[in-house]
Amino acid sequence: MAFESIAQKNWYEILGAKPSDSLAELKRKYQKLALLYHPDKQEADVPAGEVEERMQRFIEIDQAWKILGNEETKKEYDLQQREDNLTKEWPLHAQISLEDMSWNEDDQCYTLSCRCGGNYTVFKSETKDVSLVCCDTCSLVIEILQ
Repeated sequence: MAFESIAQKNWYEILGAKPSDSLAELKRKYQKLALLYHPDKQEADVPAGEVEERMQRFIEIDQAWKILGNEETKKEYDLQQREDNLTKEWPLHAQISLEDMSWNEDDQCYTLSCRCGGNYTVFKSETKDVSLVCCDTCSLVIEILQ
């Protein structure tokens, strides 16, 4: 599932949750909000504008649960959030493909020297999951192109 268009939303914030919350805790928060904003649970005398706002809020709550309530989509979303946060906090040094990095057979990893003298390291087991790698010495980051 691609999150490009919806990754800008903070689904945890929508549920009033934290990334460290358990699945059971996320579900409890979702159910509480879903009951509060469900269209069938609204008072009859609510102004039309507020009905629309509450409906939009319910849709957001439902979307948040669809992403965070599934382990696979939650993991993908968390990874995307982490990468977005890294690019905001750390300067991007370069975009590199794994073929441009040196392969170390003994350590089963790819490495690239940073301009500070440190190294960027990507272990073979991480190559499918990682797209941003921090230098082990400074604050620079490279993006691994897949």
